[in-house]
Amino acid sequence: MTAPVDADVFRGLLRHQASTVTVVTAPGTPPVGFTATSFTSVSFVPPLVSFCLARTSSSWPTMAGADHVAVHLLAQGQQELARTFATRGIDRFAAPTRWRVGPYGVPVLDGTLAWLVCRIVDRVAAGDHAVVLAEPLLARHRDEESPLLYHQGRYASLANPIAA
Repeated sequence: MTAPVDADVFRGLLRHQASTVTVVTAPGTPPVGFTATSFTSVSFVPPLVSFCLARTSSSWPTMAGADHVAVHLLAQGQQELARTFATRGIDRFAAPTRWRVGPYGVPVLDGTLAWLVCRIVDRVAAGDHAVVLAEPLLARHRDEESPLLYHQGRYASLANPIAA
């Protein structure tokens, strides 16, 4: 039997996968939010998305009890917003972060490429993380910008998108 891949080797391999940078927010006192590169679509019928969060994260207690969340796809040029929501021990919603209370009380960040307000439908423990499954209820997007990407431990953008 083969042993599982070492965690450091696995982490290094995953650095080769380019991911759209998302920020997930949830209502609370105070509200919580975190940067995630694990966001993905799961199903079209019914519409479902997922994201992962470490159960040791300071955002987890609020996320574990939240009924609704907002998932924001960041636009190129929003590296500072991504860094803010990836930094521990700060008020991520303080200035210069621009946000408002959206439907279901979820914090909605201003100026993002796209956002979804979602209803949490399930949380599945998976190792040291939880996979959160959510049903989009409301969606907004802009078409004039490219997404912010994360690759090889750095933020990146699409310099010259290739037509499909």
